[in-house]
Amino acid sequence: MALSFKPVKPLLYTGTNASSRWFSYIGLGIGVLLLLCSVQMFINIQQLLKEGSIRKDGFDFVSITKNITNETMGQPEKNLFHADEIDAVKKQPFIAGVSPLLANDFRVQLSAGNVLPFSTDMFLEALDNDFIDTLPPNFTWKEGDQNIPIILSSDFFEIYNIFAPGQGLPQLSKETAMGIPVQIACYGRDNTITFSGRIVAFSDRVNSVLVPKNFLQWANKNFGNKDRQDASRLFLKLKDVNDPKLIRYLDAQHYVINRDKTLLGRNKIVLQGIFSGLGIFGLLVVILALMLFSFYLQLVIARSRQNLELLLTLGYSPAWLGKHVSGQFVPVYILIVLTALICTQVMQWAFHQFIMFNRPELSSLVNWIVILLAAALVLMAIVTNARLVKKLLYRLG
Repeated sequence: MALSFKPVKPLLYTGTNASSRWFSYIGLGIGVLLLLCSVQMFINIQQLLKEGSIRKDGFDFVSITKNITNETMGQPEKNLFHADEIDAVKKQPFIAGVSPLLANDFRVQLSAGNVLPFSTDMFLEALDNDFIDTLPPNFTWKEGDQNIPIILSSDFFEIYNIFAPGQGLPQLSKETAMGIPVQIACYGRDNTITFSGRIVAFSDRVNSVLVPKNFLQWANKNFGNKDRQDASRLFLKLKDVNDPKLIRYLDAQHYVINRDKTLLGRNKIVLQGIFSGLGIFGLLVVILALMLFSFYLQLVIARSRQNLELLLTLGYSPAWLGKHVSGQFVPVYILIVLTALICTQVMQWAFHQFIMFNRPELSSLVNWIVILLAAALVLMAIVTNARLVKKLLYRLG
């Protein structure tokens, strides 16, 4: 015949303070709720920023420069990326590729000949073809060619159409601009050569005037004062432009990047910090609640010491008593954590429906990780208290 715990139970709860028990219940509930909500919001942030970043071909492309200060102003060698610095950037695990933007090291003047009364000093840059978003097949050059294909930034073209009316110049469509031949005058140390050029594409990614890389290398060698190898800008191919590790690295190296492109990532760092802090606070509250409950159990056993010693003398085993004493609180743990989980579910639903307006990146249901965490908390509370009660009863025995 199996022993019943029912007649033994009144002997254990003699003179116990119910307030300390309820304090531990309330503390445990608040801690679990904080922890579950923090983990769910942390996951929400990850999903929102992962799906919200603008990517092309599975990668983000951004350019970086060095921060020019009053101390480095006028010292070009300190504001350029040297070979060892480029190698260091390439080694970062969150960077999929690096291409230095090679700039002209000689004077360049662009004009539209007799078609448009337009002439200006200009810069030319070259980039690896893999980093260019619109790459037509005729963007090539070989030594001896007089025609230079040009890829122009869409932003530059828009700026031209803004100031053109004020300068008495006609506004142009992209199709018309691509049909206008331009003259590219390259001024060397003791010679000047004028090439023919034509816009072959517009780039939404690179804010520059791009020419084939082999042309610029040849031109720098023949017109420049030195064989320039360093670059003032680096173009990065990134797995995720909002990766907090990338932002921390760039800030640590004092490299400058368009802050609008990394705004989500910087907000991500702040929000993750806030919810990580809340999660840690919630975990501490859970631990304190469990400690308070363990004190309550010690108090219960201390005040029932004589009754327990009598039960042990009568032949009740410490293992049997421990199992049933700690088992009295299992439904309470499950109820507390389940209530916190339901509250988290309600908050997640309200957050998705009324704050994020049903955005497809998120779900109205809590993530499975939160459910798993709730189950782990129940298990942790049961095991902790069972071990404590068993240990105290064996001391009496």
